[in-house]
Amino acid sequence: MGNHLDRITHLSYSELPTGDPSGVEKEELRVGVAYFFSDEEEEVDDGGGGGGGGGYPCASQESPGAVSELEYSAFCSQECIFSKLRENQDLNVYSAKTLLSMCQPGDLVELVSTSQAPHWAVYELNDQVIHLHEGEIRKDSLTEIGRGRRGRIVNSRYRFRPLPANLVVQNATGHLGLNSGDICWTNSESFAAWCRFGKREFKKGGEAHSAAQQYFLKVHFDAGTRSGHTLVFRSLEDMIWERRRVDASGILKELSLGVNAGKE
Repeated sequence: MGNHLDRITHLSYSELPTGDPSGVEKEELRVGVAYFFSDEEEEVDDGGGGGGGGGYPCASQESPGAVSELEYSAFCSQECIFSKLRENQDLNVYSAKTLLSMCQPGDLVELVSTSQAPHWAVYELNDQVIHLHEGEIRKDSLTEIGRGRRGRIVNSRYRFRPLPANLVVQNATGHLGLNSGDICWTNSESFAAWCRFGKREFKKGGEAHSAAQQYFLKVHFDAGTRSGHTLVFRSLEDMIWERRRVDASGILKELSLGVNAGKE
């Protein structure tokens, strides 16, 4: 547990970002400080694989489904860099067959199932995706790895500027066959996001820890409100790792909580 605490830096309430990722400021805001940690030490991913892919046609008449899940927004300083909020994104999920009809080359796909961290992959073409699975960058059929799961396109989950689709696919295919000894990503999400955005922060050890640059993860407990807790991390990699562990376990343990309510 100590290792987890070493990665987290306390800030005063006045230093926490309070901006709404949708761009609309709310008068009532509750911001707390808490920590996520797990007793499990192994990597949580990839039993097999968020923000929506709005604007994609769906060839199937299948009705979209919904899953019970936490919603998040994340900031680097005052800039929103990640958003998973039902109020401004399509968080519905679809069968792999329907998802296939929606995908275009370079899309990021998220597959979700109960009690597992979401699995991310880069869509290439003709039902093929490239993903990090069990310590290897590999190419598989979307319909095969999607069995027993539902999924969605998550191109807009991160707010960074994306690379052109052909470069996203090129980034993914260029690493096919790499295994644990050569891989510098800790999970499928970090690999897929790096392919799309090309930012070194998604790589293991890709950024130096600095007190001047910190990441804030806001966990929203009540849908449609700004109520929740804010966590502070020293790197994007740490933030992703902890969020995925919570998504997999469904457990939030609060070590320190100071909630301030009122008007900003």
